[in-house]
Formats: sequence, structure tokens, C-alpha cells
Amino acid sequence: MTSVNKTSLAPVVGMLVTVAMLAVAPVTPSGQAQTTYKASRTQDGQPDLQGVWQAVNTAVWNIQDHSAALGIPAGQGIVEGNEIPYLPLALARRQENYRNRFTDDPESKCFMVGTPRINYMPHPLEIVQTPNQVTILYEYVHTSRHIYLNSKHPEGKIQWFMGDSRGRWDGDSLVVDVVHFTDQNWLDRSGNYHSNEMHLIERWTRTSPDHLWYEATIEDPSVFARPFKMRFPLYRRIEPNVQLLEYECHTYLELEKERRAGVTAGDR
Repeated sequence: MTSVNKTSLAPVVGMLVTVAMLAVAPVTPSGQAQTTYKASRTQDGQPDLQGVWQAVNTAVWNIQDHSAALGIPAGQGIVEGNEIPYLPLALARRQENYRNRFTDDPESKCFMVGTPRINYMPHPLEIVQTPNQVTILYEYVHTSRHIYLNSKHPEGKIQWFMGDSRGRWDGDSLVVDVVHFTDQNWLDRSGNYHSNEMHLIERWTRTSPDHLWYEATIEDPSVFARPFKMRFPLYRRIEPNVQLLEYECHTYLELEKERRAGVTAGDR
């Protein structure tokens, strides 16, 4: 039997390990999307982002690094550099938001929470595509979002919870320009927020069959000293018959109010 030279196999083994690592790692250590994966195409030739996706992180509690507390898991933030460049007066308001977070958070009132926040809520989302539009259906309070391709924003001072989204394809990425926000949105449950002047640029990139990379650049000159980025992966839900279910937030809120009123009346 011919003996095998283990030394001569070392470069080959190393190459195979590297290839395997690249196959299962859709992002670089810095968090930027990097892949040789070529997304499948829709009938009109664009990258296919369709499916049911969900974020698996703790950004809904705080988009920055945070320690654990009662009902809050510790988590690593999704903000690049872990720094939000608040202007001094805006930072004071953020601190006030934090003190009043249990009553003032729009989510506690079952409001739509806007983008980017809705993309890292603990609920799945579903992407559907046509040649002229990408629609995102969110399980949270039946929110739907229409990203119109290759078209302009409407003019005027408009305030919408989800803003107005206009998209274009840049290679394998869907780039979405979002303006016309309300000033009532927060970015998380800890009081990070933005104004109605926020300008958001999103990039949605499929980096593997089961990974969708999300990146957002946030610019808001009345709140932040400079633009900043957040990024995180979404994971494809692969269980059989996966679908969006109901989250009737307003109904649950009213039932809770009735329950509390009944408890209070019973204590008298």
C-alpha cells in the first residue's frame, strides 16, 4: 500500500477548511455582508428575497449593548461601533424617554413602530415581490409596507409611521430610500428615538439560502450629530407550513385594561 505524505496534504486540507468556513459564514467579523453566494432570480431577473424571515437578536430592548434585567436578556447591539451620536438636547430627551419607557414607548400603545425597528421586532415578516414593487408583510399589528421601485417620493411634509419607501436594485441588494416619518417613533424599548426629519437608507442582501443581511444608515440632523449605521442578519423560517399568524395588539391591550379595571373595582 502506498503511504500518504501528510505534509503534502496540509495545504489541501487547509483550503477545504477555508472553503467550508466561507460556505457557512455569510458575514465577515466586522459584520458586513460578504459572500460569493448568488441569489436565485425571480421571473423578471431580480434577486429573489421572498420568504418568511425573522431577526434573532435583542435589539427590540436596546439597539446598543446592554446588560440583563428582569424580563430583559443581555444583548449585543446592532449599532456600528455601539455609539449613537446624539446631539446634547436630543440626548436629554432620550434619557427622559428611558425614565418613562414603560408608559411612553409607542409599542406599549400598540402603534406601528416604523422602520427600521419593525425589522428586529420579535415577530416574523414575509417578503413578496413583483417587477414594480416589493411588499413586506409584518406579523406585528398587521403592518404592511410597500416599496415602490424606480419611482420618486411624493412631495410635501408628510408624516407616516412607516415612512415612504422607494427602492432600486444595486446588484444583489435591494436599496430602499425612506423619508416622510412621523416624530412619534422610537428605535427600541429603551427610548432611543428619531424625529420626523429622519432619512433612512436600507440595504437588503440575500447572502445564503437561509440568511438575509439588513443594513440601515440613519441620518437625522435634528437628533444626531452625524449619520450612523446598524446591521444584523435575518434568518429564513424553514419549518413546514410556516406562515404569519395573528398579533391583535389592540385587542390584547383593551382586554388588559378591562382586567385591571376589574381588579381595581374588586379591591374597593
